[in-house]
Amino acid sequence: MTPLTNNSFNVLFLIARPAAGKSEIIDFLKRTPEADRFRRFHIGPFDELDDFPMIWAWFEEDAILAKMGHPRLHTDEQGYFLHNDLWHVLIERLDLEYHKLLRDHPNYHACRTAIIEFARGKEHGGFAQAFQHFSEDTLRRGAILYIKVSWEESLRKNRRRFNPERPDSILEHGLPDEKLERLYKETDWEVFSAQDPEFITIKGIPVPYVVFENEDDVTTARGPELGQRLEETLNRLWKIASKHHA
Repeated sequence: MTPLTNNSFNVLFLIARPAAGKSEIIDFLKRTPEADRFRRFHIGPFDELDDFPMIWAWFEEDAILAKMGHPRLHTDEQGYFLHNDLWHVLIERLDLEYHKLLRDHPNYHACRTAIIEFARGKEHGGFAQAFQHFSEDTLRRGAILYIKVSWEESLRKNRRRFNPERPDSILEHGLPDEKLERLYKETDWEVFSAQDPEFITIKGIPVPYVVFENEDDVTTARGPELGQRLEETLNRLWKIASKHHA
């Protein structure tokens, strides 16, 4: 099984701190003509799988339950998960949604890429625990694009993008400073990726990865600088993945 089919990625894990630029990259890819996207980034038609809408649905359901006088199921009144395992439930859900795509569309990867987007902090298990909840089948098809920003940059952009009128928006949601700090200030990425500069071994499976440097924030403007850096980074990831599966 390979992460590459017909000159495009099968599964691209898009991971980072909150507000690092994940959703902006996906928005940029959506705005890029399909032929250009395929040629430059090895991504043609794609499906986006993101755990934020799942989290937000839990918030809304708990608010409704509280209004009705019933116990909350997922979160406390401050919006923290009642059980840490709920973070892993989200990953299992992402994996399930991906396998539904495979079930419903024979030869899915003959023409499509699945982009799986999420953030994880060390406080709730980090990336090391999160990736343990993807199936081996998904991991074998996957490649990782990590967007690297500092904690300070994550905080700055989280404040900047938040629109209180649209807290459920993919591009405009945000967290209070204290919640962002508790959940995401500490990251395990450096330890998670320390073993090898090109592959992260997960469940015995070598998953290719690259780092997209975004401390200078080329993602907000979604301009030529983003396109150039994304092209360079994804082509490097393609070469790593191709080398492993040659």
